[in-house]
Amino acid sequence: MSAEADVVALRPLIAETAGARIADRFVTAIALGQFVVGQKLPTVQELSRLLEVSPTTVREALARLAALGYVQVQRGRYGGTFVLSQWGPASDSMVRRALEPGWNQLEVTLDFRSLIEQQIARTAAIRHTEDDARRILQAVRGYEAADSDRESSRVADLELHQRIAAATQNSQLVDLSLRMRRDVSLGFEAEPYNVDVRARAIPQHAGLARAILDRDVDLAPRLAEEHFALTAETLRALHARVESTNTPND
Repeated sequence: MSAEADVVALRPLIAETAGARIADRFVTAIALGQFVVGQKLPTVQELSRLLEVSPTTVREALARLAALGYVQVQRGRYGGTFVLSQWGPASDSMVRRALEPGWNQLEVTLDFRSLIEQQIARTAAIRHTEDDARRILQAVRGYEAADSDRESSRVADLELHQRIAAATQNSQLVDLSLRMRRDVSLGFEAEPYNVDVRARAIPQHAGLARAILDRDVDLAPRLAEEHFALTAETLRALHARVESTNTPND
């Protein structure tokens, strides 16, 4: 497959099969822990914005997920769409469809992201101000305090890395960091998540923050590379899992 075709696979989906493809993305995101069992999904409007598709397409995707048992829609004041299952009988084929067409380009994106985040960490170590330092430490504590709450953890993680990027004093690096996050998360702006990933991320966040605040321009990028490898490792493990179960009938 050409590089151009790989890129197309990650672009907003507007074809008539968009609902099915978005459902595949959801199942992949759930398998990665971007959404966890019991979690309430964002609203249709928010998902429409994140994925750059119409609300109708999002509703079609959610209806497919409900029919397959991945989510449940609850009505009423405290209602919404809640995740029921992380993995189901259809997961292998759905995850494979989501990942395989653009896998080579995704590998390139993961490498590019690692290089960019290393440069962001190094530049933040040079340029951060006292206010940046305070905000970075506050975000580190926010992630630790999130405990097992998935949405709070996602928000705190995003906040920390955006504050580190902001410490470069370069708005384009801030935007690029966020775009890379979107690209490797299938548009959902959430890193892969499980108990092990969180346990590793907590000391990595603290170490990265300390290296930046100590203005250690050698250690900060090394720790950034190590930390962002968590996402790459989780994605590659999922890809390997579905490839190992590939059959001619899929």
